[in-house]
Parts: sequence; structure tokens; C-alpha cells
Amino acid sequence: MFASTFRWLQRKRYQYEVTFSLYMLTPTEKFIFNSFLFLFFSMIIIAMTLYLPQHIAFLTNRAWFYYNGDESTKTGVHSIVESATHTVVVEKVKDTVVNAAAKSSILNAAKEL
Repeated sequence: MFASTFRWLQRKRYQYEVTFSLYMLTPTEKFIFNSFLFLFFSMIIIAMTLYLPQHIAFLTNRAWFYYNGDESTKTGVHSIVESATHTVVVEKVKDTVVNAAAKSSILNAAKEL
């Protein structure tokens, strides 16, 4: 078990050196390259752990706002829509009554002729 794990790690190290062409560098150059790579990825991981949760929370809050809207705005728009629909309904009823009255007066005038 230990020998197979050790061979697997050696194979991964060899693949890493061949992929990034580290096999042709001196040990000092390899150390410098690996140090820069380690520092870069450690800064990326630290930044992700510090700022990514806040950023995800901000994005989800923003998406929730765009999808549902603000509660105060929602109630204000709802009251405006209700008052507008009441006004529209009253206007439609008024138009219907006026049209019916006009039709009845036209029918009465036609009957008299």
C-alpha cells in the first residue's frame, strides 16, 4: 500500500515537472517557481475564503430584490394598481351605462318613426 502510494506521488510529481517544463531548470529556479506558484494560489484561496461568502450573499440579495422587489415598493405599487383598477372599473361601468342609454334612446326614436 505504501509503495503504491509512493509510486503514484512520484508519477504526479513527474507529470507536474513535465507539464510546466521544470525538469530543465536548476533546483534554485525550481524553488523560486514553486514559491511563486504557492504564494499565488495561497493568496487566491485566502481571498476566496474572506470575500467570496460576502459576494455570494450580495449577489443572492440582489437577485432576490430583482425577482421580488422591495416590500415597501411592492405595497405602494399594489395600492396604486388597486386604485387604478377601481377607477378603470368605474369608467367602464359608466361607459356601459352611457352606451346602453344611448342605444335605448336610439331604439325609442326608431320606434316613434
